Amino acid sequence: MYSFNGTNIDPAVRTISIATIQNNSPSGPAFLTQRFTEDLKDYFQRNTNLKLVPRDGDLQFDGNIVAYDFAPASIQQVNGVSQAGSNRLTIQVKIRFTNTKDDKQSFEQVFQNFDDYAANRNISTINNDPTAVRTTTDKIITDIFNKSVANW
Repeated sequence: MYSFNGTNIDPAVRTISIATIQNNSPSGPAFLTQRFTEDLKDYFQRNTNLKLVPRDGDLQFDGNIVAYDFAPASIQQVNGVSQAGSNRLTIQVKIRFTNTKDDKQSFEQVFQNFDDYAANRNISTINNDPTAVRTTTDKIITDIFNKSVANW
């Protein structure tokens, strides 16, 4: 085993394939499928020396976005009326990871993370903000990376 940027990858593992991560949630911006998939690929290419191949990699990822929820995170009283003090965007992604060199490392898991936004920001403004959704998905991608190749 060798370590590269905190990874713990068997030297026999040389390639990685990442299938398109489809958005199967009833909501979410149209760009979510493509951006999440490309960001996942980019993260692995930046942080490992594995070669990205279209399919049948030594390490294989596929899955889907199963939840994209926007709801009040805290309630506050304003002039005797309850209203959102902040709103929370929560994203859940189900990932199937297959390690063809060591099946004991394979897993299927739902990864979830969230970010809170001021009450005056609605889902439309968040979906149209190029960095807002990415803040949440980047945390999920880091968790996927750590679980699959960093053994955290």
